[in-house]
Amino acid sequence: MTTSDQQQQPSTAAQPEFGLKRPDQVKFAPPAGERVPPGQFVAKTFPVLTYGDTPEIDLSTWSIRVWGLVEREITLDWTQFCNLPWVTVGADFHCVTQWSALDQTWQGAPVSALLAPAGPLPAARYVMAHCFGDYTTNLPLDVALSEGLLAHRQNGAELGKDHGWPLRLIIPSRYGWKSAKWVNGIELMADDAPGFWEQRGYNNNADPWQEERFWPELTR
Repeated sequence: MTTSDQQQQPSTAAQPEFGLKRPDQVKFAPPAGERVPPGQFVAKTFPVLTYGDTPEIDLSTWSIRVWGLVEREITLDWTQFCNLPWVTVGADFHCVTQWSALDQTWQGAPVSALLAPAGPLPAARYVMAHCFGDYTTNLPLDVALSEGLLAHRQNGAELGKDHGWPLRLIIPSRYGWKSAKWVNGIELMADDAPGFWEQRGYNNNADPWQEERFWPELTR
């Protein structure tokens, strides 16, 4: 099994790309309470941070696909997705750019409910979330199953288009880039592989309580 440190990119490429915050740009943040990870400021709003353009999505042609190490590949349209069991989850949100939005409420279908009909195979250990705009992000399968939510609503209203409408993957225990916007596919894999930001300077594991913001070699 590949560890998160082993999965980082070679040190010869260890330079953040596309305007990412660098380690020397991280500001000092005084402790803000037991719910706020180190290095974070509490935000009064929910900022929009996206690489690339906001996609134009038509629900009449929208679908979400599950493939890879599964018993059967499945593709659900919007009506079929809405027929999955939905839940409401209260979870704080922590962005790697040092803001935290507390007391967020998310509503949607658990990742486990989407994956169950596909039948994950025993060899599956990781997932790659795929999104409109070719964005990807990786996670251990057990994390995706235990806490992953495919959210359509935030704080009682539908997600804004800039915030990932119609579906955003919410992973509360990780920095926000793991909570991928505009998600439209889940790939199950035996081996870990870095996604979009993980290839470009951000930590593979992304635990905000450990301040896992960057590749280890960038912070040494």
